[in-house]
Amino acid sequence: MTRQSRMSHEMRMTVPFHDVDPMQIVWHGHYLKYFDIARFGLFNKAGIDLWEFYEKTGYLFPITKTTTKHILPLRYRDEFLCTATIIEAKIKIVIDFEIRLPGRDDIFTKGRGDQVAVKYPEMEMMLAIPEEIRRALEV
Repeated sequence: MTRQSRMSHEMRMTVPFHDVDPMQIVWHGHYLKYFDIARFGLFNKAGIDLWEFYEKTGYLFPITKTTTKHILPLRYRDEFLCTATIIEAKIKIVIDFEIRLPGRDDIFTKGRGDQVAVKYPEMEMMLAIPEEIRRALEV
């Protein structure tokens, strides 16, 4: 499957005042929040409700790794697009993120997040993503 055919979801957001630091740019920790908003938009698009899935199966999907590359800063009131794209959902769920401004090709921020399946309450990490989730993410 090519990157262009992978499931993705784009969220349009605006930087609120409380997300900027004294230099008037978005504080680095808020980018993970933006990634999470796009991640759950992607899960919604795929018909996945992680809380409902947990209640039904006892599976949790904790984040185990994140990376972020800050290229250009976002500022107060910037309207931006955060795109989440599924890279893998077999052994773990891997999602790539990109933040850019509408109408511009410049990438402001790139990131990646990994999630694994954990059976609760045993806290046993599973070696595969459940088939229902894998199918929903079209991987």
